[in-house]
Amino acid sequence: MSDEQIPAARGRRRAIVLAAAVAAGAAILLVTAGGIGENLVYYWDATELHASGDRAIGATIRLGGMVAADSVTYSGSGSTLEFDVTDGERSVHVRSTGVPPQMFREGIGVVVEGTMTRAGTFEGHRLMISHDNEYRTPAEGEEIDIRERMRSVRGLDAS
Repeated sequence: MSDEQIPAARGRRRAIVLAAAVAAGAAILLVTAGGIGENLVYYWDATELHASGDRAIGATIRLGGMVAADSVTYSGSGSTLEFDVTDGERSVHVRSTGVPPQMFREGIGVVVEGTMTRAGTFEGHRLMISHDNEYRTPAEGEEIDIRERMRSVRGLDAS
């Protein structure tokens, strides 16, 4: 190889390496960008869900809010739970299958993961409750109302 051919060979080699690096980078970017859209989970409240219109149908959504009063019903031999989630302005009717968390009840904060249907019902497949992590032991001599504690945990009425 002559002295004139060595720089030309190095230039070709550099061009090939650079082209391979650009192609690999473009492929990684394409795979990453293409997969992100399928894995996005939106977190919306009831007002945002209603405002989104058709964009919400079929998308994986986490719906957050409070369980509306007098909205909890069980149907289908107790395996289907239906309730309304409200943000104080709007409500969304939710149908969820499976066993709800033990502390589930009206008036508690929830996050329901699922999809909105064209019929206007939110089909939940994962139900999580929101609660604070604050625990306070009763003060010495403080009387404890066991029925109230049971109601607050299980959703029982106080009678």
